[in-house]
Amino acid sequence: MKILVIEDDRETGEFIKNGLEEAGHVVDLAATGRDGLFLAAGEPFDIIIADRRLPGIDGLSIVKTIRASGIKTPVLFLTTMSGVGDRVEGLEAGADDYLVKPFAFAELTARVNALSRRPPMAAVETVLHVGDLEMDLISRKVQRGGREIELQPREFRLLEFLMRHAGKIVTRTMLLEGVWDFHFDPKTNIVETHISRLRSKIDKEFDVELIETVRGAGYRLRAAH
Repeated sequence: MKILVIEDDRETGEFIKNGLEEAGHVVDLAATGRDGLFLAAGEPFDIIIADRRLPGIDGLSIVKTIRASGIKTPVLFLTTMSGVGDRVEGLEAGADDYLVKPFAFAELTARVNALSRRPPMAAVETVLHVGDLEMDLISRKVQRGGREIELQPREFRLLEFLMRHAGKIVTRTMLLEGVWDFHFDPKTNIVETHISRLRSKIDKEFDVELIETVRGAGYRLRAAH
């Protein structure tokens, strides 16, 4: 495997590099966060091993930056920051594993091998499409036929649920649980009311109606033909 090690302590960095190379890996070593980010963003690696505390750009910032750029290379953090909060922060930033210093090289090797066996991370879906309907999950914008549609937060969530289940029947119970987080039936027409409002915005003035009522079953979002 080709591995990038980002470690500002020269002795530790060389120790890791030499050990991994003896195990048959190709290793690039960066001594600063800036150099590490440059390599991580510019070259393909199978694994990135990074210290949390680095001069210039810290390890947390490196991971956040490469994840925002769509780079899915598994990242193992090495750090003296052993608190639970520190580990949680690192994992939530996009790291895949965490090893606290001082560490046994055998454990580092085992964790590297475990990361290499993981399936590639799936690309994060940020835009949904159904026919001429488009939903951008980042900007929270919805368009149909190039025309922007203003939705309230609950309407947006309802439409997102329908789009993620496009072509399939979704029941009232599924909508109550998936959109309203209700695990019981409130015995109101809340679903019907919001479906009606959504229809008035999504289907009004368009030749093809996307939101379909399936009598006795629920609703279905169908693609325009």
